[in-house]
Amino acid sequence: MLNFDWLSGISQETAKLIFFSLYLLIGVLVLLLPDEYVYEGIPKENRHWWNNLKLWSWTVLAILAVVYYQF
Repeated sequence: MLNFDWLSGISQETAKLIFFSLYLLIGVLVLLLPDEYVYEGIPKENRHWWNNLKLWSWTVLAILAVVYYQF
């Protein structure tokens, strides 16, 4: 199995902050996606805010971050 004894010196709060910063990094990378890629396959006249995959991914990341930060 994997040996993670080297992580025993990291506090729980530090681990939470590391994961939270990783979520922020993923969120920034999502924001950098071009709109044409996000709305791929949807004609310009049929694009609505709920079709924006950036909003959905930010929502999921926010929910996961809140849940992980609580535990």
